[in-house]
Amino acid sequence: MDKILEGLVSSSHPLPLKRVIVRRVVESAETPLSQAQCRAMFALSTRLVLQGPDPFQRQVGRQVLEAYGRYHRAEFEAFFNRGLVLGLLQRGYGELSNRDPAILDYIQAGLRLIMSCPSVLELFELLQVEALRLVCERPAPPLCARLCQLLGDFPQCLPRGRKLSLAFCQQLVRSIAHFQSQGSREAELRLYVSQVTQVSGLLRSVWKAEPDTLLPSLQELFAVISAADTSFEPSVALASLVQHIPLQMITVLIRSLTTDPNVKDASMTQALCRMIDWLSWPLAQHVETWVIALLKGLAAVQKFTILIDVTLLKIELVFNRLWFPLVRPGALAVLSHMLLSFQHSPEAFHLIVPHVVSLVHSFKRDGLPSSTAFLMQLTELIHCMMYHYSGFPELYEPILEAVKDMPKPTEEKIKLILNQSAWTSQSSSLPSCLSRLSGKSETGKTGLINLGNTCYMNSVIQALFMATDFRRHVLSLNLNGCNSLMRKLQHLFAFLAHTQREAYAPRIFFEASRPPWFTPRSQQDCSEYLRFLLDRLHEEERTLKALSSAKTSESIMNEESQTQEPVHKAQVFAEAPCRGSEERTLIEKMFGGKLKTTICCLNCKSMSQKEEAFTDLSLAFCPPTSLENVGPKSVERSEMKDDYVVQTNTLAASPAGETPLNNLEVNGGCDTISEGTIKDFSTEPNSENTTNSELNKVQDNRDMSQRLVGKNTLSVTDLLNYFLAPEILSGDNKYYCEKCASLQNAEKTMQIVEEPEYLILTLLRFSYDPKCHIRRKILDNVSLPLVLELPVKRATSPLAVVSGGWSVGVEISDIGENLAKKLKPSGADEVTCPQLVPYVLSSVVVHSGVSSESGHYYSYARNVTGSGPSGLCHQSTALPLVFPQDKLLTEESPCAVVENELDTEMPREWFLFNDSRVTFTSFQSVQKITSRFPKDTAYVLFYKKQNSTCGFNTNSANGLWVNGDPPLQKDLMDAITKDNKLYLQEQELSARTQALQAATASCSFRPNGFDDNDPPGSCGPTGGGGGGGFSTVGRLVF
Repeated sequence: MDKILEGLVSSSHPLPLKRVIVRRVVESAETPLSQAQCRAMFALSTRLVLQGPDPFQRQVGRQVLEAYGRYHRAEFEAFFNRGLVLGLLQRGYGELSNRDPAILDYIQAGLRLIMSCPSVLELFELLQVEALRLVCERPAPPLCARLCQLLGDFPQCLPRGRKLSLAFCQQLVRSIAHFQSQGSREAELRLYVSQVTQVSGLLRSVWKAEPDTLLPSLQELFAVISAADTSFEPSVALASLVQHIPLQMITVLIRSLTTDPNVKDASMTQALCRMIDWLSWPLAQHVETWVIALLKGLAAVQKFTILIDVTLLKIELVFNRLWFPLVRPGALAVLSHMLLSFQHSPEAFHLIVPHVVSLVHSFKRDGLPSSTAFLMQLTELIHCMMYHYSGFPELYEPILEAVKDMPKPTEEKIKLILNQSAWTSQSSSLPSCLSRLSGKSETGKTGLINLGNTCYMNSVIQALFMATDFRRHVLSLNLNGCNSLMRKLQHLFAFLAHTQREAYAPRIFFEASRPPWFTPRSQQDCSEYLRFLLDRLHEEERTLKALSSAKTSESIMNEESQTQEPVHKAQVFAEAPCRGSEERTLIEKMFGGKLKTTICCLNCKSMSQKEEAFTDLSLAFCPPTSLENVGPKSVERSEMKDDYVVQTNTLAASPAGETPLNNLEVNGGCDTISEGTIKDFSTEPNSENTTNSELNKVQDNRDMSQRLVGKNTLSVTDLLNYFLAPEILSGDNKYYCEKCASLQNAEKTMQIVEEPEYLILTLLRFSYDPKCHIRRKILDNVSLPLVLELPVKRATSPLAVVSGGWSVGVEISDIGENLAKKLKPSGADEVTCPQLVPYVLSSVVVHSGVSSESGHYYSYARNVTGSGPSGLCHQSTALPLVFPQDKLLTEESPCAVVENELDTEMPREWFLFNDSRVTFTSFQSVQKITSRFPKDTAYVLFYKKQNSTCGFNTNSANGLWVNGDPPLQKDLMDAITKDNKLYLQEQELSARTQALQAATASCSFRPNGFDDNDPPGSCGPTGGGGGGGFSTVGRLVF
């Protein structure tokens, strides 16, 4: 059969006839053949595949090989053995070189045929070694791409083990650096780009499967592009790797590069120049992001000589890339940054001025929407530069004439762009890299360095630190020898209180307190972090107390039975010996309150009660004024559990112009409760048909709600009223009454029966949009009362139901068709009113942005204690929970009177904590933040109970307390003293170094000062805050 086939394919018969005969030969593969016949067919088909003179013979070889290999698998397994594959890879086949991609094509086809055979494992081991050898020989793009395709289809052939895998990735990076295009025609360039994409795609797969190989690969990449060898120019194809580097690593990598003393200025300049050359690589993503980040990083560490040299060397090349639409977006971004940051001299701008007019005319001739959009951006950039470097009319007149019909930015916008783009304004992007010759600000407070989108933690920590009584309790704990989270918090609080540094990097505490589901270097919800932190501290203390109690009991038994010697043991998490396992934890003492839930069956009037602990109350926004239209906005899920309904609802964002319901007054503020289900006007409480009296009650409440919408701005009081509103369980949410033995309409109420020392209120601003499937932010302004009274109905008798377990937070997010039931007056309320407990505002955490996954957090705070000068003893005009309606609609609220009085009597009392920066501010600034910056809204509020010292004696007899804080433990004080000495040494060294640089530098440009005038919600030039990075990565060594 092999002789017939060989003669046929080389004969001069017509091609159609040959195809018919070949089809017959392929079909005959199903017939039994001897081992020798099979081997002959395999040898012939292999020769045709690898040495066939024309495409027809090569195609015939592939068809015959596949057919006979499939039906005679055992014989093919014996033929396609280790010796054959090794010979092909090392010696080739006849005249065919071993570096021909056809060799890999044949091997891949053979692997497919024996995938189910045991011998394939031996071939996988062979190919793992050969693949590494091949990439070390710097294969050309076609062969390297074919190898990567084989390895992608058969990942079992990838080198295994950490050393071999690292070596493979590093050598593959080196191979890409040697790639060169073999032609200049479009088809050849497209093929070249596809081959490079194939290789970079394999590297991405390896990095994803084995993350440990990413960092060494990037080290190898930097080593290649920073080499000063003029005889070798790395290929621009290396740009294809950038798009596969996670953007989350950008801050850490750039910080490591710019601060590594092993990276010389010449190497950094070379690497940056080559990265800018990568802008010409088509389809490469994020190249401009990395280039701009590196430019900002160099500015942050004041390496201005590199920036000047690179800008002057590459500015014209970057400008020329604007002619090519495929790479225009990235080139324009880099050009804008280079020009706007190069503000000490017009030299860079004047290098591109002669080329601007021709480019503008080219954009106009295109007439494409994309070209018009780019022209507008370019025009704005040119206007900024001409404004900054005025006085050259002979150069600028042709440009002004060319862009005269384009929009011109305002002077205010130009100034803003220039101020934000200067090299000196980049100083906040990497604050931990700077040796700033300044200590604490005039506030005496210490900032927290942003470790990479950790502003959510920084804002919460500063709010907790400014909770004076809590801070003093934490600092007074005896935690020697304990490695708990509370110990780390004590360490952090001690440094915030006593360090001389302007800002402290909380790396250890961040790693210890970060929830495991939080992605590092990405923005998170500060409220979720706060709950997790308090829960961790509570559970940790409770566990340690239980262990301490068990050890104490064991030691007492040992004393009675074995010895009379006293045994002294250190008490953990206690300022005095533990009084038993039932003693409340510090978190419970400071932030713990209790809610009593009551459910009353509206049929038999039987009641069920339960107490729950909470650390914060989550306040949903009041519904919009048009109550009839809110139903479709709800997303609700309910389930029957523990004899009453557990609700999970999501609040939809209100349209911007819509006025929410301002205040819901329920029984004069007495006996009001909460939990977030949404209510429906059409639902009745007792029977299938609503009675007239009940409809009248609902209508009265609707009329009342419509009278309350006259006030434009919601207040925390309004949200708290909405929280403390009764709820009718009906329809799908009916309550299963054990007495009635059936589902019944019921009324659910919640009352605060035990108030916390610190009341934490979370405003539920993030709502789920069911149409777009995203979480939107409610940007409504909310008035913050400086003094608030919380209605507390303390329990006078034991509850009939056993108290529930510890719960961190009670979330209420109520909207939808059942919303109107919130207005239903309670029929089971008692006559007595709860006691009003006064609270004063302590801290406000602000979120700047439009979604929970992005933006920036900062906080306002002040020192507030239960008594003393900062305790705010202005109680005669404390804010009531519910105002009379005429006061709401016509007069200034008591809250405003109290706020004005307190704020004027205590100037410079408030502080603004914005990561590393701490400044004085006022309560008026806190109240007006949203009106000044619409995306900046209060999110988490801390209120301190008045006239309460938490059982903590602040008058120390030993005179060692500082500002009312207790003296530190010796090991903490020693650590702070050591760090302060180190800080002074750093200042001295920095001063000497900067003086030496100023005297010897060839460039006279040395920007001075730091621009700290960003808006409160700014995360700095990097858009997410920079900062120290992670200690787990350390620095890169290249």
